[in-house]
Amino acid sequence: MRITRESLIRIAKETSQERAFNDRDIVAAYLTGSLASDSDPIFGGTADIDLVFVHNQRPGMMREIVKLTPDFHLDILHRSKDEFKSPRELRVDPMLGYEMYDPMLIYQREKFFEFVQAGLRAGFEFHAPALVLTRCRKLLAEARKGWIDLSDVRTDNAGPLQVKQFLRAVYHAANAVAELNGGPLAERRFLLEFPARAQAAERPEFTATLFNLIGASNIKDSAIISNWIPDWKIAFLAAAENAKADQRIHSARLNYYEKAIDVLLVGESPLASLWPLIHTWSLAANVLENDQIKPWQAVFENLGLIGNGFEQRIADLDHFLDEIEIRFDEIAAANGLETSSSV
Repeated sequence: MRITRESLIRIAKETSQERAFNDRDIVAAYLTGSLASDSDPIFGGTADIDLVFVHNQRPGMMREIVKLTPDFHLDILHRSKDEFKSPRELRVDPMLGYEMYDPMLIYQREKFFEFVQAGLRAGFEFHAPALVLTRCRKLLAEARKGWIDLSDVRTDNAGPLQVKQFLRAVYHAANAVAELNGGPLAERRFLLEFPARAQAAERPEFTATLFNLIGASNIKDSAIISNWIPDWKIAFLAAAENAKADQRIHSARLNYYEKAIDVLLVGESPLASLWPLIHTWSLAANVLENDQIKPWQAVFENLGLIGNGFEQRIADLDHFLDEIEIRFDEIAAANGLETSSSV
């Protein structure tokens, strides 16, 4: 079967029609992510179909992964109609707001979509500096909360849970910068796309800061990352069998990550492969036994993400958050808005 953008969209439409026929609670379905944008959805020969079902009532599950082939799968989010009842609130939601701003509608049983989008886009305010900064500051606040939670941790005793918290804070911090000029960054291309967003935010130095936060400066040769892949793969597959694992750790998503990592490793920025590898490895490590995470421990100690280097990583995150807040205040002042000191 030849996979193209058009064939992936057709699969999404057929899936939506079938599900809606069998489940009258589904009122709408739409595509997000690369399939709903102008970017190429196929990366490393793999892709997922980011499909959202909107239900009248609260759905029984929030997310499901459906394998199509070893290289393609459906990543389905289930949302309640109540999540969209206030378009005004959606305007300041850094994730759901962007998800609904310009998706691809592929099914609706009632006039749900037009109402929500009309309210979300009213007056072209979505991209106004005040709303952009509000969304970015929400992400920064999430990152700061993560840093606060880590500030009391004994760093010499940090494990998968603390690293997961740290990476989540880093993710929100980077997206706080990225959303000054667009939507949230794609998971696999996170480090590949961030430099352009940092440049657009007039803080190109944030790129080096972000890479250093996750230990990239400790890697002298990209071949080192290649050598980690077999142990990462073993951990991923082991965790995928655990019902408590994060839903992103699913056997149908192994090629989705692995082939993207391979492409990034031979690209112009091989260290960009670090994010999908360490992020998913940490999610996997959180549900594995101690003897199963020994390779993870060795790699993450090398990166300074556990052990003696972790305290410095947390301090560096604190500094990064401060620098982001300074940039937000500059933008606020330039647009006659409240700065952090006046809020």
